[in-house]
Amino acid sequence: NGDMDKAVEFLRSKGAAKAEKRAGRAVKEGMIANYIHHNGKIAVLVELNCETDFVARTDDFQQLGKYVAEHIAAAAPIAVDKDAVPAEKVESERRIFAEQVKQEGKPDHLIEKIVEGKIQAFYKDVALMHQVWVRDSSKTIGDLVKETSAKTGENVQVRRFVRYQLGEA
Repeated sequence: NGDMDKAVEFLRSKGAAKAEKRAGRAVKEGMIANYIHHNGKIAVLVELNCETDFVARTDDFQQLGKYVAEHIAAAAPIAVDKDAVPAEKVESERRIFAEQVKQEGKPDHLIEKIVEGKIQAFYKDVALMHQVWVRDSSKTIGDLVKETSAKTGENVQVRRFVRYQLGEA
């Protein structure tokens, strides 16, 4: 109906739906992208996977690797997805949040709901796929990966990463 914003939103949602369908397909190709910060004190390696070598060599896939590595350097996530965040870390945060909420004097029947909301916010801080992209705050890294999957027509995944910072153990 001539509404370009709605058209773009519709096409993006169709692409995301197709990306969800591809999620179960095997990803045995890909690349290891890297980023070294200009001061030489932060370095990142990230493994991105796709289904074919052809897609792994495309500009879109290569650009995704650069963007994700750069984001990891800036945002310092601790896991790829919230399911990969160590359970002991989540439980530790849960205890801290519960104690904070109790000290604020919130009613007992609301404490669990408030803590759960804080845990979801914690995941957005530490899980790569749930983090807001440093270059565009309207997207998460998960959105960026889905967009690349929609463009390439293949299942695209961030498998793992390592981030080094000078002086860190």
